[in-house]
Amino acid sequence: MAVRQLSDTTINRIAAGEVIERPASVVKELVENAVDAGATRIEIVTATGGKSLLRITDNGAGMTKGDLQLAVRRHCTSKLPEDDLMDIRTMGFRGEALPSIGAISRLEITTRHASEPHAWKIEVEGGQDNDIEPAALNSGTRVEVKDIFFSVPARLKFLKSDRAEATAITEIIKRIALANPTVRFSLSGSDRRQLELPACTGDDADLARIGQILGAEFTKNAMEIEALREGIHLYGYAGLPTFHRANSQHQFFFVNGRPVRDKLLLGSLKAAYSDVLSRDRHPIVVLNIDLDPHQVDVNVHPAKADVRFRDGQLVRGLMIGALKNAFVQSGFRASTANTQSAINAIRPMGQSAGFNVHSGASMHTPQGNREAPQNYSWQQSSYRPEESTAGVWSAADIPEVGSSEMQLGLMEANALYSAPMDQSQLPENEQGTQAYQLVDAPSADSRAHGHQLLEDRENFPLGAARAQIHETYIVSQTKDGLVIVDQHAAHERLVYEQLKEDLSKRDVSRQMLLIPEIVDLPEEDVARLEERASELEEVGLVLERFGPGAIAVRETPSMLKRLNIKALVQDLADDFAEFDSSTRIRVKLDLVAATMACHGSIRAGRRMRPEEMDNLLRDMEATPKSGQCNHGRPTWIELKLSDIERLFGRH
Repeated sequence: MAVRQLSDTTINRIAAGEVIERPASVVKELVENAVDAGATRIEIVTATGGKSLLRITDNGAGMTKGDLQLAVRRHCTSKLPEDDLMDIRTMGFRGEALPSIGAISRLEITTRHASEPHAWKIEVEGGQDNDIEPAALNSGTRVEVKDIFFSVPARLKFLKSDRAEATAITEIIKRIALANPTVRFSLSGSDRRQLELPACTGDDADLARIGQILGAEFTKNAMEIEALREGIHLYGYAGLPTFHRANSQHQFFFVNGRPVRDKLLLGSLKAAYSDVLSRDRHPIVVLNIDLDPHQVDVNVHPAKADVRFRDGQLVRGLMIGALKNAFVQSGFRASTANTQSAINAIRPMGQSAGFNVHSGASMHTPQGNREAPQNYSWQQSSYRPEESTAGVWSAADIPEVGSSEMQLGLMEANALYSAPMDQSQLPENEQGTQAYQLVDAPSADSRAHGHQLLEDRENFPLGAARAQIHETYIVSQTKDGLVIVDQHAAHERLVYEQLKEDLSKRDVSRQMLLIPEIVDLPEEDVARLEERASELEEVGLVLERFGPGAIAVRETPSMLKRLNIKALVQDLADDFAEFDSSTRIRVKLDLVAATMACHGSIRAGRRMRPEEMDNLLRDMEATPKSGQCNHGRPTWIELKLSDIERLFGRH
């Protein structure tokens, strides 16, 4: 067959396949055109998921008659004045959207420029445009797209259901609206519920628009992110590690105001949350990156959803560093929504759902009036519980709480709530009944001192430890409520942060086992562990091959007590099986440290002394990211006294 030149109509239809994938693609291109035109009000109307009708109306600058004539032709644009593809400051610039839409649908554009006496209209059907005609329109532009893909019916068959296409359009509008909070958006039609997004103004316009899109719950559980490095400005909001979703649909990235789905940004986000979030959960973020247009290429794909940064590692480092710093700044803050379902389960049948559950978010907000002591350092804390082989504590095992006077007062205070009563020695009162009082009770001065210490500890954000439930949960009392702490999850975070601190200093102390622990494993797992023996030694775990199918563990980190070595080695082998060979050593070490912390922390079922529980609470208050364990689960929740009273019908 001889070579021939394709017709313009065919060329336009082929090009349309790259730009227009579905009705949502049409909406994206037309709404971005409206934003570029300076519109402050954009209305979108759809029918049958956009297949039969899409109408976008804006109050932007509009076009003159001459501009309209060129706008429907390929590679005609008003947004690239100097033909510099590296200096792109608008959403569109390729001059492909309108001719591509016109090639696969029935397109009608009505527009009026301020310099024109009236509006003008042009119709394009299957790539064939008609003459321009006068029309009526106050200002701006109205674009109607009917019967999408009528000229390429094969593409029409690949569209999804009306509901799925309508949902895709909604998602596009939300992304563009997040990038343009000062613009009012209205989305309506016979195939959907109306969506109204009023314009937001003021210093908190971005946060107000985020609340419209993601809901007030996100704004309550979000950390503000802002960082600047070498001309790259990162800002926005990221959800707490304990506030997450089952998929990544609630992750929004914008580069110079352009919504993107870039692999570099997604990978950076995953890396930042890697040690505070479970692998099957996804954070919620709205992050903006502003930089010199010459430092980013947005012309990678006609859809303009992918970008390429000139210095990708700089952007990656900036994002990871900013997010990790935000985790530290948030302290032990946890999300407000983690325990609502649990509280609903214990609410008496028929009781109204009128009370709220609070957690650390209410205690570490800027308005909070209770803070951890400024001079308290979690690295210097004495919380290092050790158990004897019999599981019994001696006086020498009691961790230091502070001064000897404070230690004595604390023990006296605990005696008030834990000392047994000897019923046989209780004196009788005048009626012959026993008067209930403690035998050998502390003196009045000691009691007063103990009560004062309890009150002082209640002023701490996590309060004073009062009980241990099922040898798994610590219950503490605050000034206006109570806190429940998962002892294993909390201690896991503390151990992990200490391991990372030691790793950064290359100062992980080890203890030698009197008898090496032999762990039987498949030969391929043994090979993986042997290959990474030097990396494991950096975190305090010394092992070597012991035959073809076994590993001998000779040393373990000193800070990990009563360690289940077999389970730890098996989990490490599974982790290494998932590691990419190109994974950086530091990332590997952090993952190893997380696995070791899980196995080396206090287990559920471990009885703790009152002094231990209080020390654990103080360590949590001073430890970064202690609001969640290494897997993203919350370590504590708080119930306000008013909530408890409502639970029992006292209000």
